[in-house]
Order: sequence, then C-alpha cells, then structure tokens
Amino acid sequence: MKKFVAFAFIIFSFTMLCIFVAEKTDVMGLSKMHLNTTFLPEEDGRLSLSWERLPYPCFYKIEIYAKTTGLVKDAPEYRMVASEFTLDSSYDLPRTAIPMYYRVSAYGMFGRIKDPSEYIANPNFPQPAHPMPIYKYSAKNPASLMPFLVWHCVPNAVCYEVELLSGLPDAEGGTALSKKNHLYSTREVFTNGWQADLRPYYKAQNVIYWRARALGLHHEPIGEFSDAEPITIDPAKPFPDHPLINNFDQMPNFEQPLYPVFEWIPLHGVNRYEVELMVHPPAAENNTLPTEDRAWHQTVTNASACYDEYPRPYAGEYYWRVRGVDDKGNTIGTYSDSEEFIVKEHDSGIFAAVFGDSITHGGGAMSYSPASLEYSYNTYLDFPAINLGRSGDTSHTSLERFEQDVIPFHPKNLLILTGTNSLRAEEISAEDVIADIRAMRDLCNRNNIRPIFLTLMPIHPKNIAYAFHAETDPEWHDKMNTINAYIREQPYFIDLEPYFYDKTNTVMDYGFSIDGLHPDIRGKMLMGEIINKHRDLLAD
Repeated sequence: MKKFVAFAFIIFSFTMLCIFVAEKTDVMGLSKMHLNTTFLPEEDGRLSLSWERLPYPCFYKIEIYAKTTGLVKDAPEYRMVASEFTLDSSYDLPRTAIPMYYRVSAYGMFGRIKDPSEYIANPNFPQPAHPMPIYKYSAKNPASLMPFLVWHCVPNAVCYEVELLSGLPDAEGGTALSKKNHLYSTREVFTNGWQADLRPYYKAQNVIYWRARALGLHHEPIGEFSDAEPITIDPAKPFPDHPLINNFDQMPNFEQPLYPVFEWIPLHGVNRYEVELMVHPPAAENNTLPTEDRAWHQTVTNASACYDEYPRPYAGEYYWRVRGVDDKGNTIGTYSDSEEFIVKEHDSGIFAAVFGDSITHGGGAMSYSPASLEYSYNTYLDFPAINLGRSGDTSHTSLERFEQDVIPFHPKNLLILTGTNSLRAEEISAEDVIADIRAMRDLCNRNNIRPIFLTLMPIHPKNIAYAFHAETDPEWHDKMNTINAYIREQPYFIDLEPYFYDKTNTVMDYGFSIDGLHPDIRGKMLMGEIINKHRDLLAD
C-alpha cells in the first residue's frame, strides 16, 4: 500500500510539474495564440460573447469595463464594472444602458496563460448613434396588428421619432423622414419602445417597415435613423393587451433605491396607469382585478414611470405590476407581467450611503427615472453605497426625513448633496440651506456617522425654464457661492462645482445636463469619478 501511495504521489508530482512547465515556459506556444472573440446574434435583448477555445485545458475570465470621462486627473481610461470566470467558450453578457467594453483572458492551474484580448465594444451602441431593434418580427415570429416595437436606448435621448413605411426608405440612416414609402411618423415616444397601430395600413401592405431615431431637448437629432426593419404581420394574432415592463437595458446588478421607481412601455392610446406593489406574487398573472392585500398602489397620467412616495427599507422580496385604467378605474386589457425586486438585508453600520434630492435619487435627460441606474452617480462609485435619495427634496425636506431614512442604516460614511432645489426658490435663502446642512452635520456627529458634503453644482436657468416651465431665483448663483463656501469649511467635503461649468464659467454645461438641473450620464459619471478620487476621506 505504501508503495502504491508513493507511486501515485510521484505520478501526481510529475503531472503537476508538466502542467507548470507548459504554463510557465510557454512550451506549447500558448502566448502566441489569439482569443478570437465574436458576439452571438442577440435574442430579445440578450447578448452573448463567444470565443475559440485554446488547445489546452483552461478556464476563462471575462472582464467588463466602462470608459471614464477623461476629465479627472489620473483617472484610468477604463473602469472595471464586473468580472467573472467560466469554463465555457461563451458568456451571456449582463444587460447595459451605456457602452461597455469586454476582455477575455485564459487561466490555467498556475495563473493566467493568455493576456486579455483587446477591448471589445458592445455592438448595441453604434456610431453614429441610432436605436438597435430588440424585438424583430419575421415569418417565423410574425407580429399582430398592434405590436410592441422595442429598441436599445440611445444614451441621453429625450425622446424618439418612429417612422412607419410601406417599403424601404430613400436611403438608410440620415436624419430626415423618407419621401418614398412614408406612411406615418410620431415624435411622442418618450421611452425605448412603442406600441404601433398597423391596422390602417395592413390592407395595402402585408409587410410594413419601421425605423427610429433619437432626439434631444429641442428635437435635434442624436445620431441617425436606425436601419429600416421589416414587420411581418399575422392579422389573426391577438393584440398585446397589457403594458410591457421596461427592464431591457438595466445596468448590471440592478438594485432599487430606498424610494423605488417603476418603468414600463405604455399601451397604444392609453393615458392612465395604476401600479400596485405586493410582498408576494399575484394570485394570477395578467388578470384584471387588483390584488386584495396589495401593499401600495398609485395612479399616474401620461407617464411610463411611477415613483413610490414611501421608503422601502425592509429586507425581503417585493413584486410590482402595472395596468392601464379608464377614468372610472376599470382595467384596460389586463395587468402586466409581475416584476420582482429584492431589498437586501443591511446590518446597522453599512460602509456608505448617498443622501439628497433627485440628483442623488437618479434620473436625467428629461425622460429617465431613477430606475435607469445609468443616470445615478452611485452606479459609478468604486465602493458600495446604498441610495437614500428622494426626488423633489429641498434641503429642509431632506433634513425632515433624515432620522427616518438615514439613522436606521447607521452608515459609516454619508455623502450628502442637497439644496439645489432650494437654490431655485426665491423664498429660500442661503442661510436657510446652511442651517439645514448644519443640522444634518450635527445629527451625523451625534450618531457616529461621517458626513461628507458635496458642493452644489451650477444650474442653467434658461434650460430649466424650457424643460420644466419653471422660473429660477435670479440670485441663485450668489446663494450657491454662499452655501458652497460654508461646505468648504467642513472637515469632510468634495468639491464638485468647478467641474461642471460651461465655457462662460457661469452656468451648467449642456454637455453634462440637458435640462440644466440634473446631470445626465456623463455628468453622473464625472460625479462618481470625482468622489472616487477622494476615497481617502471616507472612514474605513
């Protein structure tokens, strides 16, 4: 028996030595081989990356990156978002709403044996920018006469123009409606999907084409029209009769903020919607009656998103769904599919939280809510932090909810950015905001929380007036200077203000904020990068 064990040990040691030599001396020429990667055809918004296996037993590491703004000194060009190992030769990529880049490397038993591939760009963010269809209707998968047309979001698009055609357009791309084969167009599309009504055109046309382009605040084009996409129609197919949950371009590791927000793609011609929240799945999917013991519900008009006015701090599983309703509250069609989200268990004494108004809560480019995490600066932080923001807060309403929403989590570090809405109001003085900030600082100190204040960023009153039809206090800049001077006297602060001015050095740069108030994707990225640079301010 001892001889057998000794022999087995010798064989094992020899095998390990051979593997070590193969991996570390490159006797097999592995370093000269290329990991040839390719994207597999997308299916309903799901994208996969594939590569050729190396002729050696190994596993693979997939790294996911986002590009940084390049505006913060010493920040890397790419920031890693996630990484994962697999034994397969393909990987289902997490959904994303911003351009992502991927690298694949090979590992053996003794470490990496093949350097990462070049950065590979996600193909759903082409240049020039144009929407990329998610739903496709072929002869094998025909559409009804009222299909949902769904595409990948174009970053910072305020709305979209959709065109229906009887055939191919004059030319693909471009920014002008087609003179040839044009049937219908609309610019009243404020999310990345639209339920088309093809009934007026079907008799004359068995196959109808559609395309879309992204538009900015003033309906200026963002990029070009997408390539015309054919819709094969089956007139006997039932119409979709419930709103479509909009989770197509969620950022990886989606997590609702403390005050959740729910998004969907509306039904054609339906203007009123009711969202209900439950702590268990509904008794039946796609039914017409409200859940008897639902925890909360709210009706909204002319919207594709609904804001929960209550915080949801308690750990557990939650479910929500939405239905169209008429003026009497009767269901139009049926309820949508139910969608789950999970509130994680947080021990008292979490590392960090972010607190403040809508700039913290998230959202931007007019049409994106805090459910679109690409518009949350929290998404771009290099450390974990829960989002305790609430849209609409003034500095005083932030203070009023501080003990309810912050103290139970007892974060070691609290990033505080509030007061921008107070800048806009003539009846609120700089001294009022400073008093609120001082009170929040004192609450933090009494509860052993490190308050890290972020200076207020400039705003753009003309763009705010255009976007929200609301006036701004003419003295906003003087108020901001006074408030920020006080913030800079605090033991812990991060100075955001200087980064966000336009060339006149007087107002918010349009490139950071379309509506003049809420930083958009690039602005939220920049906020995260500035905070990451000051990571040493945070208590460990």
